[in-house]
This record gives sequence, structure tokens and C-alpha cells, in this order.
Amino acid sequence: MTAGDVLVLRALGLGDALTGVAALRGVRRAWPDRRLVLAAPAGTGGWLRDLGVVDAVLPTTGLDRLGPPDGDPERGGYPDRGGDPARGHVAVNLHGRGPQSHRLLLATRPDRLVAFASPQAGHLDGPHWRADEHEVDRWCRLVRWAGGACGREDLRLTVPRRDGHGRDGHGAVVLHPGAASGSRRWPAERWSWLAARLSAAGVPVLVTGSAAETGLCEQVVAGAGGHAPPDPVVPGRRPAAGTVRSVAGALDLPGLASLVAGAQVVVCGDTGVAHLATAVGTPSVLLFGPTPPSWWGPALDAERHTVLWHGNGVGDPHADTVDPALAAITPAEVWEAVEALLRQCG
Repeated sequence: MTAGDVLVLRALGLGDALTGVAALRGVRRAWPDRRLVLAAPAGTGGWLRDLGVVDAVLPTTGLDRLGPPDGDPERGGYPDRGGDPARGHVAVNLHGRGPQSHRLLLATRPDRLVAFASPQAGHLDGPHWRADEHEVDRWCRLVRWAGGACGREDLRLTVPRRDGHGRDGHGAVVLHPGAASGSRRWPAERWSWLAARLSAAGVPVLVTGSAAETGLCEQVVAGAGGHAPPDPVVPGRRPAAGTVRSVAGALDLPGLASLVAGAQVVVCGDTGVAHLATAVGTPSVLLFGPTPPSWWGPALDAERHTVLWHGNGVGDPHADTVDPALAAITPAEVWEAVEALLRQCG
């Protein structure tokens, strides 16, 4: 592309990727005639590429060195890998406030770096970082400063149907008990109680998680008195009323997105699945702690999402044990919130 690429760095997890979608759309508006390349984990980045949010993916985890974009074998790598530099490209830092992420992008020798001001990185041409700001608003503010109109409404995603069938998990309540750290995991026995309560009410329950969370999800199912299915959910097949089943490790990201889009209600902690429910408009009950919802809560459709939060500050999001604010949320109040949303769904 003669005008050069726009290289955007957001090499983080699913929730971070989803909260950055609005800013990515602002980047597209700021440079509509350029190819938008996202430096991000291959799975999440590839999914956003397939949805048309970006044009290409540069597989990146954390602050690894940057190579050529996926599907572009003839294009030289960025300078730190010894290839020819991408002439005239713009670099946009949606990863952090620097200095490491700034320096990583500056090493690609862009014509312009769009980023928050970072004296440590020698970059002063940018707005100042605000600690107490919603994650979606933070990155939209940066991109608007650079000339790209965007806002919370740009978070919405349309998830395609799979294999011509109806949505996975249609009519089920999706429970997602896992999280990246122990401080954000509500106790498994409480998830089991909630699953059993839903099952007793005749509501089908699907328990989701990564392959690494299979044991946790099976524990939740066993505690609810259910049995995990021998095979994964088949797209278009409705789970039987009142069953509790685990689909942990059985779904790729498009499959998980399809399941969430077809669910009646999603219940989870402060995780990527929460942001997925926001993006596709599925009602949710969100269990927050240790990070306040004013930073990471749903940024759209407040009436569709019930946020439970008993904190009065910010805890350690990387701690091994459940945060007191999250532990203070009782199964009874979660059930009450889920029941209210189910009544609204009709």
C-alpha cells in the first residue's frame, strides 16, 4: 500500500482486545485509505480480522519483537527483525502508556507514533494518561486526539451464524467461572449452587472455560449434580431444559462468541466473556472484584447488564486468593439478578 500501513499494538487478552474495538474503528476512520495491521495474539487478532475490524494480524504476545503481518510472506519484517522497514507507516500504541511499548513501536521507525505522552520514552506528543478512566474511554480519547472519531457505540460486534445453523446454546444460561487469576474467581461451590438453582427452575446451563479450566468447570457441573456431556455442543442443537453441561475446551473463539450471542443470560466475573456479552448485546450478570466496574464494566446498554460490586477501592487483580469484594457477593443475590433478567427475556 503506497500510503503505508497503520500498525496498532494491543498484544493483550480477549477482554483487552474487545475494549479496544471502538478505538480500532476510530483508527480506521482516521486513516481510511491505509491497511490496518493489528499486533496482537494470533487467535484474537485473527478473529477480529475475520470480522472486518482490522485488515491483517501481526502475531504478538506481550511486548515481543515485531515481524511481518500474517498472510503477507512477501512483505519485509519490521527493522528489529532485519527486514525492510514499512515505509511511511503510522504506529498506534493501544497497549499501554510506555515506555516499553512506545520503544517497541518506535523501533519500527514509523513516520508518526500516536501514543500517550511518555517522558521516559522521549515521546511528548500525546495526551496525558489518566489512571481513573474507563478502559474503553481511555483509548477512544487517544484516537480522537489523533483525529479518529469513535465512542462506546463502536464496541458492537455482529457475530455470524455458524454452519448455517442457529446459535450455539440458544436459550441457555452461560456460566463462566474461570478468570486469569484467583482474585477474580468466585468460589466454585457458589457456581455449583447457582447452576443447580437454574436447573431446578428448568433452565439449561452451559459452563464455559478454556482447556486449562476443564477441571474447574467439571467441578462446577459435578457440584450441581449434573454430568458433563461426552461431546461438545453441536451448533444449532438446543440443550435440554434443566441440564447442566460443561463445554470447557470444546469451543474456539468464534464458537464461544456464537454461544454467548445465542444465550439468554451470561454470568461471569471480570473477564473477556463479560466484554463479549457487551459487544454482542447479550444480557449479563457480572461479578466484580477486585477491579471496580467504573474501569472495566459494561460500556453499553446499562439496562441489559447487572453489575454486582461490593468494593470500596481497588484490590490486587493478580492475587492468588479471591478478593474480599468478590467474595462478598452471595449466591442468593446472583440468583435474584439472573432471575430478573430471565423474566425480562420473557
